[in-house]
Amino acid sequence: MKRLLVSAFSLIVLPLSLAAQTAAPAPASNSPANLPGNGLAQHPFLYCGEWYHTQQQQTMWLVRDGKAVWSYSIPFHVIFNNKPDIAELGDCTQLSNGNIVFSTRLGAAEVTPDKRIVWQIFNPPGTETHSIQPIGLDHVVIAQNGNPAKILLINTTTNAIEKEIAIPVRDTAHPHGQLRRVRMTPAGTFLVAHMDLGRVAEYDADGKEIWTYATPGPWDAVRLANGNTLITGDAHGYIEEVNPAGKVVWELQRSDLPGYTIGNIQDVQRLANGNTVFSNWVPNKLTKPEDWPTSVQLFEVTKDKKVVWALREWNDPPLGPATGLQMLDQPGIPEKNEQQR
Repeated sequence: MKRLLVSAFSLIVLPLSLAAQTAAPAPASNSPANLPGNGLAQHPFLYCGEWYHTQQQQTMWLVRDGKAVWSYSIPFHVIFNNKPDIAELGDCTQLSNGNIVFSTRLGAAEVTPDKRIVWQIFNPPGTETHSIQPIGLDHVVIAQNGNPAKILLINTTTNAIEKEIAIPVRDTAHPHGQLRRVRMTPAGTFLVAHMDLGRVAEYDADGKEIWTYATPGPWDAVRLANGNTLITGDAHGYIEEVNPAGKVVWELQRSDLPGYTIGNIQDVQRLANGNTVFSNWVPNKLTKPEDWPTSVQLFEVTKDKKVVWALREWNDPPLGPATGLQMLDQPGIPEKNEQQR
């Protein structure tokens, strides 16, 4: 059993040259003025957005009964491994005990409702973390981009690495574009979104590839209760539900959502009613931050691709660009992998 080696880490907020973003009315060019659904009251949810670069801090939010009831922030500009760097809130999950595990690009942590950090790791130089999944209340699976890229099963009580699997990547010199979401399935296998290799692959507990599906720029891959895999394509802006034989049985493309500007589709969750919720990260599509508030961050669509909820909230609270999501009204225990996300 190995101990997790961490590097020295100093969080120092650096000056930010861009002014804080203010909300703006939504023109029809990026989203309709009147949106379907009940706004913040549609679902209770956990929200993590990344690269909100007009702000000094990056914040994750808990929303219940139509309002923000809790938030937790980390500084955006930091000194990490003795160099200027940036932190991102990428992947996040609220556990059944109320704690939240989350990734920061520079590492990962667990925070309590009273904002105490109870577990934290920091990445070695040259690595990044964009994925964290709770396994019970005392373990997590993280993906560590780098050379080599790795899947790590970590005991958060002892801080020991209990499993380490090296994962192939295309570009070992540039870790940022290698992997995004990695999920352990109920069967104990690992689904990996190989963003740089253009495929989703499933590995057994020993790291042997047992299934693969080619698709451009995958960000998230979720094993559904029906045995299919739900996949999002980041910059390509799509969702595909693929059966074990590799056949697409349902899909959503940008063209299916006329009137909405769709940037990078990132996190996805299949709801118990069969609808699909996903995050729409827009900074690469809308390069001017003043245009961001005209876009929708979260969508809920039916199987026939009807939008029943579109959330555009950049002011109260300032949710920022959308990445991680968890709808909190869904059945199942998150750390037992009983929710389809």
